[in-house]
Amino acid sequence: MSLLQRFQNNIKLNYLFSSKDKLLLAVSGGVDSVVFCELCKQAGFDFTIAHCNFQLRGAESERDEQFVRNLGKKYDVEVFVKKFDTEKYATENKLSTQEAARNLRYEWFGELMNSQLSIGNVENPIHLLTAHHADDNAETIAMNFFRGTGLHGLTGIPSKNEYIKRPLLEFSKDELLAFAKENNLEFVEDSSNQSSKYTRNYFRNEIIPAISKIYPQVKDNLLDNINRFKEIEKLYQLSVGELKKKICKQKGNETHIPVNKLMSYNNKALIYEIIHPFNFQEKQVEELIKLADSDSGKYITSPDNQYRIIKHRLWFIISPVVATESVNIIIEENDKQILFALGSINIESTSNNKPSTSNDIATLNAKEIKFPLLLRKWKTGDYFYPLGMKKKKKVSRFLIDSKLSKTEKENIWVIESNQRICWVVGQRIDDRFKITEKTKEVLKLTYQSK
Repeated sequence: MSLLQRFQNNIKLNYLFSSKDKLLLAVSGGVDSVVFCELCKQAGFDFTIAHCNFQLRGAESERDEQFVRNLGKKYDVEVFVKKFDTEKYATENKLSTQEAARNLRYEWFGELMNSQLSIGNVENPIHLLTAHHADDNAETIAMNFFRGTGLHGLTGIPSKNEYIKRPLLEFSKDELLAFAKENNLEFVEDSSNQSSKYTRNYFRNEIIPAISKIYPQVKDNLLDNINRFKEIEKLYQLSVGELKKKICKQKGNETHIPVNKLMSYNNKALIYEIIHPFNFQEKQVEELIKLADSDSGKYITSPDNQYRIIKHRLWFIISPVVATESVNIIIEENDKQILFALGSINIESTSNNKPSTSNDIATLNAKEIKFPLLLRKWKTGDYFYPLGMKKKKKVSRFLIDSKLSKTEKENIWVIESNQRICWVVGQRIDDRFKITEKTKEVLKLTYQSK
C-alpha cells in the first residue's frame, strides 16, 4: 500500500476530517510539511497554508518564508504569514526560545482559525493540521519520561486535539524522506536542527541514536509503548472517574471533599487527578497533604490564581477565587472589600470603640479576630452566641425567632474566625466578639446589598 493510501486510510480510521472539510496546514518549508502539502494535494483536499517566521535565523528565516510563499503558488492556494519578534517575547515573558515560539505559534493559529471559521460550517468545518510524525512522537515520550510525567505524558502527541489534527503521526521521518525523493519534492533545511542546544534536538541527535546502538528498534519500541499506555490510560480514567464520584460532592460551582476519606486512599495520583482539572500542579499534591493536618481556614491557591482549596473543618472545598461565584470566600487581613452573591462587605480597622446599632455593620473586637476569615452560607448545625446572650444558639433557631421567610433564610451568610461564627451577616454579631470601653482596636465590617 502506498504512503498516500495509508495517509487516506489513517484519516478515515481515526475520524480526523472528511474530504469536504476545509484544511489549514501549518507549513515550515521543511520536508515534513512539504510532503504534507503534496499528500493533501494528491488526496484532493481543500487546503490553505499558514507559515510562522520567528525571525531567529536571519536570512534563512526570510528564505523559508519565501519558499513557503512559492509553495502556495505551486498549489494555487492562499498562504498566511506571520512575523514574530520571538526573542523579545521570550525575554519579556521569561521563557526559553522554544517555549516562546510554541506559545506565539499556537496563539496565532487560534486567531487564524477564528478568522477563518466563516469559511467552514457545521457540515464542513475547518481544521488546523500540523506535520508531526512518528519520530516526533517517539522523541516526545522520551523527553516526557526523563523530565518527569504522569501516565498521560507517556501517551505521546494526540492525533487530534480540539481543532488541531495530526494525520502524519503514523509515519516515520524516513518514510517522508523517501516520499519526497520519489515525488521530486524540494524543501528547505533548518540549520538549527543540527544544533543540540535545544532539548528536542539533543534527544533527536544525541540521546536516541546512542540508545539505538544497544536497542536498534528504540523508536519502534517507544511507539509501541505509546499505544500500550493509551490503552492503560483508558482503564485508569475509568477507575479514577468512579473514585471521583464516590469522593467529590458538587455544590453549585464548588467541589467538597471529605478530608479523611481522601487521605484514607493514601494515593498521590488520585489527589492529583482530583485537583488537576482546577489548574493545580503536581507539586501541589504535597501541599494538599500538609493542608489536611492544618487548621480550618487555611488554603492553597492554583498557580493561575483561579481556584483555592480551603480546609474547612473536616472538608476540602475547591472554590473559585472570584468571590461572587463562590459559596466559601476567604477574607485576608489586608482585604478592603469582598464581593459575594448578595453584595459586598467593606473591611476596615478603626480605634473607634463605639458599638454599631445597625445590623448591616459589625463592629468586632480585633483582639478576638484570627485571620483568614471565612465568609460562607450558613448550614444546619451552625451555632453562635447572639449579642447579649451568654448561651449558644443554633443559627437555624435564631433565624426562626427572627421570623425570616424561607427565602430570606436561604440567603443568610455568616463570617467565621478560627471556626467560630463572629457575625450572622446583616443580622447579629457574636457576643464573644463584641467591643467594650476597653477595646483598643476594632474591625469594622459593613454589608451593602446589591
